[in-house]
Amino acid sequence: MMMFKIATWNVNSLRVRLPQVLAWLHDVQPDVLALQETKLPDADFPFEVLQEAGYHAVSSGQKTYNGVALLSRTEMRDIVTDFHGFDDHQRRVLAAAIGDIRVLNLYVPNGENVSSEKYQYKLRWLAQLNEFLQAELKTYSKLIVLGDFNIAPEEIDVHDPKLWDGQVLFSPPERQAFKTLLQLNFTDCFRTLYPTEKEFTWWDYRLNAFKRKMGLRIDHILASQVLSPQCIHCKIDKAPRGWERPSDHAPVVAEFRLA
Repeated sequence: MMMFKIATWNVNSLRVRLPQVLAWLHDVQPDVLALQETKLPDADFPFEVLQEAGYHAVSSGQKTYNGVALLSRTEMRDIVTDFHGFDDHQRRVLAAAIGDIRVLNLYVPNGENVSSEKYQYKLRWLAQLNEFLQAELKTYSKLIVLGDFNIAPEEIDVHDPKLWDGQVLFSPPERQAFKTLLQLNFTDCFRTLYPTEKEFTWWDYRLNAFKRKMGLRIDHILASQVLSPQCIHCKIDKAPRGWERPSDHAPVVAEFRLA
């Protein structure tokens, strides 16, 4: 048996949060870390610093906005940075094969509000994701999809479901899109292991939301049918959210006991 530890963290600017990421990597020692909102063009990505910390890195970034990266203790191959046939300049997708596991790192669009064009873009993007995953599953049975989904799937994932009812991040079409992904035979690792725990991964910077426990669970790790029974632990690490100048998201970590 071999243990495999994988994590996701929306760092909300790697330029600002790099010291925190390095400290967290040193303490937690994941095999793979998926980052979102790096907000760095690839030319400015700290590849050498991360290599010194023991991690290979691939990045799909852009200036100021978006950006995703994968850090892995072992080399990655078969890199994909776009949905096939979907014209999108925003850097939100990064897939790589790591050993015999396919990892897909996502920064799903926020959507702004349910009456905006950005919300319609989000729904189109999620439909493309569904098609992409169907194709990936034909090649890779061991598939982990993780990242900032910008969707709280159930009422238990929201601090105040009545307040958020119908709002972006918790609207019925978004939640249905998430369920449709699960119906491709994926498991939500945290919710499967802890069906009744009300825990969050994101807290607004405003209104002292973190200390008041006013959050949403919008960062997820999904495992394909082959891998899901091997997931033995999934944790939301809230400690970094309490650090000085934190990201508004906390890391999520899953551990798999691989046969």
